[in-house]
Amino acid sequence: MAEVTIWHNPRCGKSRATLALLTERGIVPEVRLYLEAPPTRAELEEVLRKLGQPAAALVRWKEAGVPEGLTPEAPEAAILDALVAHPRLIERPVVIRADKARIGRPPEAVAEIL
Repeated sequence: MAEVTIWHNPRCGKSRATLALLTERGIVPEVRLYLEAPPTRAELEEVLRKLGQPAAALVRWKEAGVPEGLTPEAPEAAILDALVAHPRLIERPVVIRADKARIGRPPEAVAEIL
């Protein structure tokens, strides 16, 4: 397994910029196209632990398709259910290294775990 993994969407400018930042630093990450290979609930829970953030931090709240009634204040379980059912709602990119993870918004935010 690679030392660094990126949950990547090649159609997203921030995701492409974050991947470029990694490669410019000589890092060859494992690239997971999370829309094609969605994370499991257990993987989402693990990433949230590594982020040190609640599930709401992983949601693209302005994305079309957020289930009606789902808000940042919803129970963690409800948010995780939505992310598993609708992986396009996952904020991108997510960079994971060992026991830490960061969301690449802005891309430079991932530098603190490299």
